Amino acid sequence: MTRLPSRLQPAWPLVKRLHRLASLLLGVIGRRTSSWAGDRALPRRATTTSAETARGEPEATYVQEPEGEALRRPLAAGKPSKHWIFDEATRFDVAPRSTLSLPRGIALGDYGAVITARGTLDFETSEYFGITDWREHPLYLRSRLPKVEEFDGALAVLATRGGSYNYYHFLLDVLPRYGVLRDTLGDVAVDGLYVPADTTWQQTLLAMTGLDEHRLVPARKHSAVRAERLLVPSLPNPKEVAPTATVEWLRKRLPAGDLAGRPRRIYVTRGQVPNTRRVVHEAELLPLLAERGFVCVEPGGLSIQEQIDTFAAAEVVVAPHGAALTNLLFASPGVRVLELFPASFVKACFWAISQSIPGAQHSYLVGGDVAANGPGSPMNKIQADIDLDPHEIVAAVDRLLA
Repeated sequence: MTRLPSRLQPAWPLVKRLHRLASLLLGVIGRRTSSWAGDRALPRRATTTSAETARGEPEATYVQEPEGEALRRPLAAGKPSKHWIFDEATRFDVAPRSTLSLPRGIALGDYGAVITARGTLDFETSEYFGITDWREHPLYLRSRLPKVEEFDGALAVLATRGGSYNYYHFLLDVLPRYGVLRDTLGDVAVDGLYVPADTTWQQTLLAMTGLDEHRLVPARKHSAVRAERLLVPSLPNPKEVAPTATVEWLRKRLPAGDLAGRPRRIYVTRGQVPNTRRVVHEAELLPLLAERGFVCVEPGGLSIQEQIDTFAAAEVVVAPHGAALTNLLFASPGVRVLELFPASFVKACFWAISQSIPGAQHSYLVGGDVAANGPGSPMNKIQADIDLDPHEIVAAVDRLLA
């Protein structure tokens, strides 16, 4: 979505509905007509769970940890108080982590869809944004699969939706799948990783976590790879709740470096291009924050290690909702956070990260017509700008500092 030109961002809710409808309608045709394509035929059926997938595939295996994680988190503080998005996020039961092993399985596209040798889509590990039915999956926008490449050996699927272009999803959804694999299958031999690896920042993170020691098979939009054995870890960040095990794995793999001289109070900017979730009155806000010792940070101008170190050093973080707040993963215990939202797009994913940081305090401010975006609202105006009175923001900062 964020790859749309900024002037088209307001049309995103309509674009998404059309995208789902096109997948649904074209899939009806594709599942009936692509059988002529042989091993490039679209999957004609799907399973709901990976356990079900394993039962239907000869020589497939499924290993699951004995217990999941019951998340019971206190309600976030902010204005308006008890916002329904945060209220719904206080309780979530994370399923036990698992790994599915498929002979002759196919990994598809940059979203890491998983198809068995018998042509079944494993929907549990092939989920996609905003869909609840496997028939709406965007793989059905194709008339057939891309040319299928062969991979000799065991190929682990790390790619998943959003991970090919989004910093948050690459960190929370892609990289920790390797941790799930190791925790469930131990030292099983892995000959390659199916993972987004085309950008410099992805390559940097793969190197920093040591995953580049494996052969990397780039997960791209038109990729299709059939492995002698496909290893498919469960998704490590269901519903963007930042489970404790996922956060701890990342904090261990990506430690902070030298924090000397880095600011203790930071404001994270998203710039001033319209329809990018910018803070509209940022020019008026920055001097008020500077009086309180804040330094304006633009994470896009920093290296990955510099971002990690900047957030690790910060005692207070003020920021509009955005992928840069993924770096809260590396914050030090006791960090204080003020997150800013437009009323039409409130998400609890960064608050969830903060809940796994000892002693962290997270608060929020929502600008705009909150009443028109009450319980059940789609919250799909993803790039709506944030129109908050700078003095209201500073008042919330002062409360946080106190």
